[in-house]
Amino acid sequence: MDITLLGTGSPIPDPNRAGPSTLVRAGEQVILCDAGRGVVMRLAGAFAGPAALSAILVTHLHSDHLTDLNDVITTRWIMSNESAPVTIYGPVGLDFVVTKMMEMLSLDVGYRIAHHDDLNEPPAVTVVEVAPGDSFLIGDVTVRVGATNHQPVEPTVAFRLEHEGTSVVLGGDGIPCSALDELCAGATAYVQTVLRDDIVKLFPLPRFQDILDYHSTVEQAAQTATKAGVKTLILTHYVPGIGPGQEEEWRAIAATHFSGDIVLGDDLTSVSI
Repeated sequence: MDITLLGTGSPIPDPNRAGPSTLVRAGEQVILCDAGRGVVMRLAGAFAGPAALSAILVTHLHSDHLTDLNDVITTRWIMSNESAPVTIYGPVGLDFVVTKMMEMLSLDVGYRIAHHDDLNEPPAVTVVEVAPGDSFLIGDVTVRVGATNHQPVEPTVAFRLEHEGTSVVLGGDGIPCSALDELCAGATAYVQTVLRDDIVKLFPLPRFQDILDYHSTVEQAAQTATKAGVKTLILTHYVPGIGPGQEEEWRAIAATHFSGDIVLGDDLTSVSI
């Protein structure tokens, strides 16, 4: 199983970091989790264009995790020689979002069908709304759904992907909670959004301070990984972005609470587990 951090950025625009998105390759399956700004460019950088995706997972409906879902769908459609249906799994509310997104794309879809003789149908998109406790298959990959705590955003979910004895939990955004502990228990790897509260607290902007109560700190993510017996902790969606040469500082903070492997870095950082 290979995990690639396609986008490690946040809502704060960063020329070097795309929006939140993670790619998991397991056997023949290529699975995208979340679709932040620039995700199609990062998919190209990972040699896995939208047409190669087996399925898409969405952890929650914050805009920074969905900004470029429309680009994934449109690019997959126009770059596939045959009908390329795709299934998107996510929390309740996802069907509403995707329905409105397809309405937004309807003029463009009409233009392209009118112009290209080999495009006869709009993009084939199926939405499956999931809830904690659900499980399903993507090829031979088993996916389990767990709850997360990102209130007032709700519902929000995390996904555990299992393939041939290896597992990864895609935690999305949120703070530690018992449901996440349960989903992570014994996982090979755990991917988590993190912030540095010591840095965020230096900026006396109410809207920036507000993010402290619904995102895990680096320390909290490491503590969750330790509690769950995870082998590899993968940090992403950094708030604020990790500056050049600061990677070891972030890693050292996590290592105070977690003795396993710690992965972090730039967009397209990849690890095999």
